[in-house]
Amino acid sequence: MRYIDTGFVSFKVRSAPKSVLSNIDVLYPEVELDFADFTIELKQEALLRRLFKPQISFYHGNHTAFRPLPLSQAYPFLEWGMNWCVAAHMFNYLIIHAAVLEKDGKAIIFPAPPGSGKSTLTAYMMFNGWRLLSDEMAVIDMQKLEVRPSVRPICLKNDSIGLIKKLFPQTVSTGIARDTQKGDVAHVKPTSESFERRHETAKIVGVVFPKYTGAEGVDIYQLSKADVLMSLKENSFNFDTIGVEAFECLKKVVEMSACFEVEYGDTNDFIRFLESDVL
Repeated sequence: MRYIDTGFVSFKVRSAPKSVLSNIDVLYPEVELDFADFTIELKQEALLRRLFKPQISFYHGNHTAFRPLPLSQAYPFLEWGMNWCVAAHMFNYLIIHAAVLEKDGKAIIFPAPPGSGKSTLTAYMMFNGWRLLSDEMAVIDMQKLEVRPSVRPICLKNDSIGLIKKLFPQTVSTGIARDTQKGDVAHVKPTSESFERRHETAKIVGVVFPKYTGAEGVDIYQLSKADVLMSLKENSFNFDTIGVEAFECLKKVVEMSACFEVEYGDTNDFIRFLESDVL
């Protein structure tokens, strides 16, 4: 059994394969909790399956919402299942599919579609002095208009795994899970600062849609507030469930944020733009 405290929510991992528990020990700080928001476990099903094509199932309480996956994908399955727990059950906060990083008390939200390089960018910024609040979910307090950290490992995919490890030899990660629904994936441990400050909220100052192109220079497009609001709505896990309060929250967030789409080839140029024009 293990406990996980992300800052926003907590998990009790009731049981899981040894390899998964070992990864939890490596990637998360050790905590003991009297209460956890979610009780989860990974179970191997059916004796014949265990012998020939071992599979694993994710359970929240006594229920599962997913088909089994190969045992070799057990750790990513745990993280994806934790995403589902939050997205499907938390409605006191507006939750948007986006990365969030903070510097000098100011947070920037980075919504981005698959293939845009979001997680690679997140890891690069984290290892260059930015505090990771989340790689997957911007958790917005609808009254305070601040972001709550939900600090969990960064999911790198395919070529970005080797790239980040080459650029940052201090990277601590899981082994590579091959041929998942997202390709080859590995999860990278957040910095100590990110975990230690996981209960510290941050003021939202920007919404930036990044896209890595590999080309020279940085192309910057200022976006209309209306377009950004609609894009955040479409990227939200629980906007429709919350309703009017979510709309009013997004309206205020967009009004107080610098809003850009940025295409870049050099990540350092991109960060310099953020520090000079967004923070």
